[in-house]
Order: sequence, then C-alpha cells, then structure tokens
Amino acid sequence: MKLQLLSTTGMTLLRMSRKLWIRVALMALLAVLASAIAILFESYIPIGLQNRFTSNSVMPILTILASGMLAVSTFSLNVMVTAHNAAAGQATPRVHRILLADTTTHTVLATFIGAFVYSLSAMILFKAGFYPEGASVLVLGFTVAVVVLVILALLRWIHHLSDLGSMDATLASTEEITRACLMRTRRLPSLGAQRLTRDMVLPSEAEPLASRATGYVQFIDLRAISDKLTSDQIRVYLYVRPGDYVIKGQVIGHATGLGEMAETLITKSLTIGRYRTFEQDASYGLLVLSETASRALSPGINDPGTAIAVICRQEKLLLDWAHGTPDSDTPLFPRLFLPDVSRRALIENTFASTARDGAGLIEVAERLQDALSTLAEGPEPELAGAARDLAARALEYADLALPLESEKKRLRDRSDNPSPWP
Repeated sequence: MKLQLLSTTGMTLLRMSRKLWIRVALMALLAVLASAIAILFESYIPIGLQNRFTSNSVMPILTILASGMLAVSTFSLNVMVTAHNAAAGQATPRVHRILLADTTTHTVLATFIGAFVYSLSAMILFKAGFYPEGASVLVLGFTVAVVVLVILALLRWIHHLSDLGSMDATLASTEEITRACLMRTRRLPSLGAQRLTRDMVLPSEAEPLASRATGYVQFIDLRAISDKLTSDQIRVYLYVRPGDYVIKGQVIGHATGLGEMAETLITKSLTIGRYRTFEQDASYGLLVLSETASRALSPGINDPGTAIAVICRQEKLLLDWAHGTPDSDTPLFPRLFLPDVSRRALIENTFASTARDGAGLIEVAERLQDALSTLAEGPEPELAGAARDLAARALEYADLALPLESEKKRLRDRSDNPSPWP
C-alpha cells in the first residue's frame, strides 16, 4: 500500500516505529519474557543437564554481559548523539530528524540495551530465588543466543560507524527519503484526488472549511475524507498541500453538501504539526538538500565540492520525477479536489538558494546552469519553464557576484551552449 493511502492511525504507527525508544522498549520486554520463560519450562530439562549446568556456571556470564552492555550502550548513545550533531552542523539542522529515523542505529542500540536488561533481570531472578535449580540450563541457552546477537550487532555497528554522520552518508539518506516521497507524488498526482487548478470555478453553495490548528500540514488522510462523503453530491475542495503553513481559523478549502459534524471530521483528517515532515511533502527533501548546499557555500565552511554534489543529486531526482508517469489516469477520489505539487516550487526549493549563495563561484555557477539546462529540456513543460526562469536569474546573480569579466563571459557562453562539446 502506498504511503499516501495510509490512514492517520497508520501514519502515526509508522512514525512510532521510527522512534528509538520503541525498539529499545520492545527488546527490553522480550528480554524480561525470556528470563521468565525459564521458570515455566524448568520441568522439561533432563536431570543430567541440570546437574551439569548450575547457577554458578551462568552467573559469571550474566555479570560480564550486564556490565559490558551497560558500558557499550552508554558509549554507543554518546557516539550517536555526537555524529548527529556533527551532521546537523555540517549539513542542516533539518537533517537531524532523518538521522533519528535510522533503523540500523535503532536495532543495534535496542540489542545492546535489551541484552543488558536480560542479563540484569536474570541475575535478579537468580538472587531472589525465583529460578528453580534446573532453570539454569534454559538461562544458559538464552544467554548464548543473546551473546550471538550482541556479537552480530557489534559487527553491524562497527560497519555502520564507518560513515555515520559523514556528509556522504547524510546526503545519501536525505536523497533516499526525498526520492521516495517525490516518486509517490508522481505516481499519484494530487494524492489521488482530482487536480484543483486556479481557474476552477467553485459551486456557489460551497461552504468554507477552516483550519483547526496552527502549524504545517503534515498529512492528509484522503481515504478517510472520501469515506465520510455519504452523498454523491458532496464535493470537497482543499487548497492546501502537505508542507503548507496554516493558521487556526484560516480557510483551507470549501465543500458542498456537508453538515457541521462532517465538516469537523474532514478538518480532523488533516494532521497539522510544528514541523514539516517527509511523508507527503514532495519538496521538503529537496529544500533540505538545498540548505545543505547553502551551508557548504558559507564563508565559514567554503566547500563548493559539496554544493556541486548536492546539485548533481537534485538534478537526478527531478529528472527521474519528470520522466515518471502516474499509475492511473483516473483519480482514486473523484469527489475530492486538491492542488498537485507546484513545479515552480520544486525548482525554487531545489536551486534558488544555491543560485544566490554560489553565484560568486564559477564552478558552482556552471554546474547549476548545466543542471537547469538539462531540466529545461525535460518532458515536463511546467518544470522546464521554471528551470529556464531560474537559470536566467542565476545568471543575473553571477553577473553581480563574479569578480572577473572573463568568468562572466565563460558562464554566459556555458548557458548558451550547455553541452560539454564546443
């Protein structure tokens, strides 16, 4: 199922699954259950094994595991926080929320803390006398399994630490989440509704829909809204998309044939929060990449290579989006109307700040002109027109910022002949 078709509840559960403490809590719960299971199955252990493996052979291992995992968990958390702060400082603070959703880090830390909770709970049960003598065999078996999981997690963690917080890894993670959202919006224009255009005339009896909160539109549950439309005569026209900032009481749409109760249910189908998110916001990831390029071009960092790498990634993302096609020509929700993603906003969010901040560096300005020229020749007319407009503005920025007339002439020649061949 596509993410856009998730319900609000499904979206909430998806977000919860990306939180670090959820996996840690689940692993800790499993650890406690594993310790308790040994009590229930003690009677099935052969006497010979019970006599061979006593609590004295298990307790030292549990002690080492508990102390070692506490130290490793503390160290790993410190490494994670340091790497995330470094990435946010090098790229943009917005990238921090992408890194927090890193499932590899979550799983590794959950394994370490789960092993600590398991060993600690087993030691407590031994000392409190809850374990019968034969339970030591099962506890030892569980302990060996936990040690194997810890070793695998350590190997995975060592490999992951090799690029955790690096610029390349940060850009790759941002590009991946941006691509997923962009291609979903391409396959399902207007999130499955009919496209609402500026020249569309609304019915005279349409009643306004007001925002119930102030913040960013994060998620629109169009399936829930469609399910509330009990009559074929009802039409809902929403003016906002995920990523738009709204004020409480602001008119965000109109509807025909709705009662007061249905109107409230529809506005509640819009998730509004303090931050922009990536689930349905097509241009947010492009904006985060653009902020990374601008940070790299700041005098304190002065890293045009990163800015050029970002431009290359952004160009590929928009080209793939432009060459994509919708899954179906028929809207999934024909009685709902929603604006499609703005092509001009895609170009502006992607390249506008780089055009301004990189205007004084000929290598950045040339790469930007090449990217915009490629997009201007793409199959999407609105996107191509926006790319041509921004290319002209980028040339104006460069005329003001480049120190040498020879560089200005070189850039103009490059924009007139974007091909690398003379």
